[in-house]
Amino acid sequence: QVHLVESGGGLVQPGGSLKLSCSASGSIFVIMGWYRQAPGKQRELVALMIGGGTTNYADSVKGRFTISTDNAKRTIYLQMNGLRPEDSAVYYCYTAPNNWGQGTQVTVSS
Repeated sequence: QVHLVESGGGLVQPGGSLKLSCSASGSIFVIMGWYRQAPGKQRELVALMIGGGTTNYADSVKGRFTISTDNAKRTIYLQMNGLRPEDSAVYYCYTAPNNWGQGTQVTVSS
């Protein structure tokens, strides 16, 4: 059974940075990534990594967010730079086929 635990969320001012971490246990993951859900909105894809190399980003975060992994530590990261108020949401770690973390809150506000 896969167990995912996110950390690194918090309150940051616009233009600031945060780095989210997702500690994973279980099988080796081929598809992994980050989603987010803001109040009243559907959960949306933020960043996805396939096969340890190919990445896919939501248009709204391209050039600002970077997904990476440390396989030895079984950890998935999301580096978020240039944060905007509209990035505020609960961020969820994901691994295929249907494994989710509990979420970590990111709030961007002055």
